[in-house]
Amino acid sequence: MPPRILALLLVLLLAACGVTEESPPAGEVRGDTFDEDVQLAQTHTEDYWRRQFAGLDREYRPVTRFVPYSGADGPACGGQPAVPDNAFYCPAGHFIAYDRGWMEALWNEMGDGSVYVIIPHEIGHAVQAQLGTVFELNVQQELQADCYAGAALGAMVKAGELQAEADDDTELLLNLAAAGDPSDDWFNPQAHGTAGQRQQSFAAGYTNGAGSC
Repeated sequence: MPPRILALLLVLLLAACGVTEESPPAGEVRGDTFDEDVQLAQTHTEDYWRRQFAGLDREYRPVTRFVPYSGADGPACGGQPAVPDNAFYCPAGHFIAYDRGWMEALWNEMGDGSVYVIIPHEIGHAVQAQLGTVFELNVQQELQADCYAGAALGAMVKAGELQAEADDDTELLLNLAAAGDPSDDWFNPQAHGTAGQRQQSFAAGYTNGAGSC
């Protein structure tokens, strides 16, 4: 990626991983643990899409459940088994499932920003399903979900729901880069986009909102 674009992304992706209140009420989720970050990412992202749908005079239908699983023991989707080291949205049951060990390892090794990329991305697929968006190529669907994730996270930060912490920008860039394809093969049915494409799609949503996606 050209240094100029990378520098721009480092500025734009100052994202959030903690609740802004310094002394929240007793029992309030702060985002101090993996499970709390998952809960915050889910709650704030779905709240964002409720508002977006309301602005279109539509009603957002929340995901029915978030299912943690281990290895190959995840729920099937449309007759297809879950696979290890993955997170996915299942339109057949309108649920999201994630390999807990895999995602928690990312949280430990690459920072809590991983949760704020993965969960909003999968909810982005739920949004696509509700809007009936049709794509010619899989990579287009995946990059739009990245853009939607950036839009949701940007809204959280701008609304003060989450606060930026040291190295959050780097965490997000690393997580997006780690999930990028090794080559720019748009016709691969499994393509998700290269590291640079995914980072730029996320940044576009973060900066300009869901309308830019």
